[in-house]
This record gives sequence, C-alpha cells and structure tokens, in this order.
Amino acid sequence: MKASQERLPAGRTAWKRTAVVGVPAVLAVGAMATLMAQGVLAASFAVSGTSFQVASSKLSSDGLASYVETDRSLDGKGHPVSLLGLDQASLNDICQSAEVKTPLGTVTFKLTAGGDAGKVTASNLIIDAEDLAGDARFGTVQLGRDASTLDETPGIQGDKGAFGLQAGDIEVANVKSHAWSATGGNFRLKGLKLGVSLDGDKCF
Repeated sequence: MKASQERLPAGRTAWKRTAVVGVPAVLAVGAMATLMAQGVLAASFAVSGTSFQVASSKLSSDGLASYVETDRSLDGKGHPVSLLGLDQASLNDICQSAEVKTPLGTVTFKLTAGGDAGKVTASNLIIDAEDLAGDARFGTVQLGRDASTLDETPGIQGDKGAFGLQAGDIEVANVKSHAWSATGGNFRLKGLKLGVSLDGDKCF
C-alpha cells in the first residue's frame, strides 16, 4: 500500500482520487454494456492492449463453436485467440477484471454480476480467449471439423480448411479464462457491480 494511503484514517477512502480514475472507466463500460444489451456490437473490433480475466462458477449453453482467430490492436499487433461462440449462454455468476496502468499507479477495474441476484444470460455470446480452464461436460462434441462448416452456433464459422470444434448441450464449472474481447446480444447482467481501485483484487 502506498504511503499516502497509509495516512488515511481507518475505514476512510480517498474518494476524490478514486473518482478521478474511476469515472471515465465506469462511463465507458456502461456504454459498452448498453450496446451489448442492444446487440449492436460486432464481434470484430480493434482490441485494447490489455487482456482481462473472466471467471464463473458455472456456465451452460445450448451449443459451442470454436476456431482459432487473431485479434488486432490499433498498433497492428496480433493476438492469437480461440474464438468461443456460445448460443443462449447462462452463467450462475460472472467476474471480469483488468489491470490498467494510470498516472496514479496500476488500477484494477472489476465487474461482477449474478449470484444471489440471479443468473447472467446472453444470446450469441462470443469470447476471444487466449486460454480457458474448467470442468466441462459436453452432450455432443466434434473435434477437428472444418471451421467453415460449423453450425452449432449461428454465425460462428471460420476459414475453409481451418481447424474447428463444436459441442452441444455444454456445462463448464469453475470457469477461468484470459480474454481479449467479449460481446453478446441481449446481455442480461443481474446485480451488476463495477469497481475501480488502486491495486485491487482481480477475479483470480
């Protein structure tokens, strides 16, 4: 903890400092959440230079389709990802966190939803992930299918000849992932909470 923070009385927070850092992030994410809910964000856009964590105690979906893709940031740098397309996704809860460097130090942006407030849902949820861990159950699965012929999730198809996989009726417990982007239509985030803090806790 920084020396300036240590001089604060117990239980007190430097609200002015927090507001300066937090307001732009909250406004930006609020706008993004609105666009996601309206289903108007495309799956393809320039990503920021920062990946983020995504976690959930349980994720389920009617179907999953996946293939290797490349996300690009505005500086032209490529980020290889596994594009995960989920049809009618439901999550018991969700946590998303990212570390952002600012003049005041490293700030942790954290978004949580679900839990006691109810499940988080989205149609055609697309996550560009660089890794994914969890305990999975697939009702059906096809590995090595041509990415251009994937049909489990509407609109999720890769290039002809590329490696793809898809599964139906899926459940993944203890989900942990590092991702570069996430979009969805009709995104419903019950119990949404946003937090911005210096050196705050991440999802995992």
